[in-house]
Amino acid sequence: MISVIIPHLNQADQLEACLCSLDAQSLPRQLFNIVVVDNGSTAPPVDVIARHEGVRLLHEPRPGPGPARNTGAAAVRSEILAFIDADCRAHPDWLRSIHQALEAYPRGTILGGDVRIWGSDQRPLNAIAAYESVFAYRFKLYIEQHGYAGTGNMAMFRRDFEAVGPFAGIEVAEDMDWGRAARAAGFTFRYVEDMIVFHPARRSLQELYQKWDRQIVHYRNMADGKPRWRLRWIAQALVVFVSPAPGAITVLTSDRIKGVANRLKAIAVLCAVRMHRATTMLSVIRKGRTVSWNR
Repeated sequence: MISVIIPHLNQADQLEACLCSLDAQSLPRQLFNIVVVDNGSTAPPVDVIARHEGVRLLHEPRPGPGPARNTGAAAVRSEILAFIDADCRAHPDWLRSIHQALEAYPRGTILGGDVRIWGSDQRPLNAIAAYESVFAYRFKLYIEQHGYAGTGNMAMFRRDFEAVGPFAGIEVAEDMDWGRAARAAGFTFRYVEDMIVFHPARRSLQELYQKWDRQIVHYRNMADGKPRWRLRWIAQALVVFVSPAPGAITVLTSDRIKGVANRLKAIAVLCAVRMHRATTMLSVIRKGRTVSWNR
């Protein structure tokens, strides 16, 4: 049995699309259950849940998707836990791929899959979708080079989750933090190409900036207190400042985007985002900011 755990906060329309994608899974419905954990929405998604048979709605008052996922995991007894975000849509074979991969890999393996921008195979794309098709949700890179999987598309045996421990709160990037703890406990992350979920592109450059503002504060909180962290932080900001040049090469050679026009749009957004990231990193050296999600 697989339990699908979905943290939710003020995303009723996206949750509806997510649950519809889970209704369409090729894995037989009796082999999985779904738990939505609301994290303090203005209006809990009661009506959305009622339209989907067998979906359970829980509530977690502590802010952050990490605590919401912990509540969902604690409330189920399935052998396998699968995590997806409320604003994602699962490929029809998502759960089947998880089931097959966990049977194939050795014990102690944590799975992460591919996250694609919804509609990224269409042409032309708008500038934000073109950029995010290349640079957003690079789970293969996270897993193979940085040793952690994003929680928007991750699965594992329950016993392994319990051995590592719960996700952290909103103050840090809970996927990176949990990944470090998992590696320290001897677990291995595996990228599963056929384990696919889709995420809509953000609607504006401002939304992209907000996403990076949140991530930068997470990274600052995780770096704070380490030896010479401010010098390292400034050096990293300078690297980000000059990074559009190699980033443009990534755009031009990526197989996740097609067409000259789409690539030029992606490069334009790349330059804007990297400049914003560098200036924001320098602005938070003295004092961090409050972290929130979906507000």
